[in-house]
Amino acid sequence: MSFKDASAFMIVLQVIPELEAGGAERTTLEVAEAVIADGGRALVASQGGRLEDELAALGGELLRLPVASKNPLTLWSNMRALIGIIEREGVQIVHARSRAPAWSAKWACDRTDAHFVTTYHGTYNARSALKRRYNSVMALGERVIANSQFIGEHVRAEHGVDEARLAVIPRGVDLERFDPAVVASGRVADLARSWGVDDLAGAPLLLLPGRLTGWKGQREAIRALASLNGMDPAPHLLLVGDAQGRETYIAELEALAGSLGVAERVHRVGHCSDMPAALAFCDLVLTPSVEPEAFGRTAAEAGAMGRLVIAADHGGAREVVIEGETGWRVAPGDSQALAAAITTALGLDRNLHDRMTQAARDHVAAHFSTRSLQASTLRVYHEVLNSSP
Repeated sequence: MSFKDASAFMIVLQVIPELEAGGAERTTLEVAEAVIADGGRALVASQGGRLEDELAALGGELLRLPVASKNPLTLWSNMRALIGIIEREGVQIVHARSRAPAWSAKWACDRTDAHFVTTYHGTYNARSALKRRYNSVMALGERVIANSQFIGEHVRAEHGVDEARLAVIPRGVDLERFDPAVVASGRVADLARSWGVDDLAGAPLLLLPGRLTGWKGQREAIRALASLNGMDPAPHLLLVGDAQGRETYIAELEALAGSLGVAERVHRVGHCSDMPAALAFCDLVLTPSVEPEAFGRTAAEAGAMGRLVIAADHGGAREVVIEGETGWRVAPGDSQALAAAITTALGLDRNLHDRMTQAARDHVAAHFSTRSLQASTLRVYHEVLNSSP
């Protein structure tokens, strides 16, 4: 990989609470890869997580700090640690990706020569003046990156960030990894066996990727599944994602599925490290979040894999899913509308299905590639480095 617009060696420190699965975490690795390919050094201050090994394999350097903490004393301590890293390693840019560590990073940059860049990864709802102040750090970067047009509009409205500082850079999909042509059938079969669902041949498979939390729409998907009890063969729902300790919510989902008579058709399979194989295994992807997604990376990954998506009609999903062309959008929280869309999707004739899946792949390739995200982020970095102090 090489980036023709890159010209200067740079040392970039990204700051993110953890390196578990998630869009912000994955983007952190993708940007680290770009910096390294450009001849620079990619440092990451984080508590770490399951993506540590991937970061190391790319050549990134993890600096372990308790940056997930919101404790004011810890924020101050982290500031001092970041100052030490900046001065010791010659860091030129600190790129913050979450609010608590962003405060530590901002204070550290104010006390050193490092440039401060932020990525606004969500809407960060503000229910009080204090919370709005807490959120505001994500709009204080010399450049503020929004990960979708939806988030860009939010940043303009909420913080008044001017166009000179704002850069809209959508999250990217690795089009080489999320390519149905490179996902061997053996990978898919192995994944199905590991999930214990390799005996579902012939049944429509609905995939809902996302951590198990109420706003991701698992309740609505289970209710929609129950509305399809008369379908033959009846669909199965695969819930892919960590519970992250939400045992009460898991119990609620199990009770709901049991009360609606679909417990045998709801499969909670946990975290998946091979999402291309998971997408290849399913027939349809659901992203029915009841709160707006900042971007909708799952929908974009599904599109790249030639899988049609039914998404909630709000947030960044509106940029990824084109109604009736690459998938469908339904009213948030409306399980009946979701069920109707599932019926439509599963009833498509083969020619229309193939045209829509190709349109989905083309749309993602044109607008949401990892390559584009990397090049655009490097461009922002070089603009910052070449700006006046």
